Amino acid sequence: MKFIVSLFLIALLSFAACLYLPWWSIAIVAFVVTAIIMQHPGRAFLCGFIALFLLWALISLWLSSNNDHLLAHKMSLVILQTDSPALLILVTGLIGGITAGLGALAGSLLRKRGVV
Repeated sequence: MKFIVSLFLIALLSFAACLYLPWWSIAIVAFVVTAIIMQHPGRAFLCGFIALFLLWALISLWLSSNNDHLLAHKMSLVILQTDSPALLILVTGLIGGITAGLGALAGSLLRKRGVV
């Protein structure tokens, strides 16, 4: 139950934070949520990773499909050297997932050590 609650809290608060703060605020949100809701470090990383991977991938897909993937085609050629909007969406999700996962891992480890 903690995993699901943490998953939704990280996704919801990260979405709200990214409206007003820089993109890396997702790591701070994941850190705070997993510092408050105690989990094992592996589960905390997985929770942060899944929450933000799904959030960023779905938002990227939604925004990209609104313009028939025109910008995604061009950006994937520039960044990935291949014409694959789906791969660009996957990479976007991975960047968000790893960032939030590491923030969640740090929060869980600090909680486990008794620092937080």
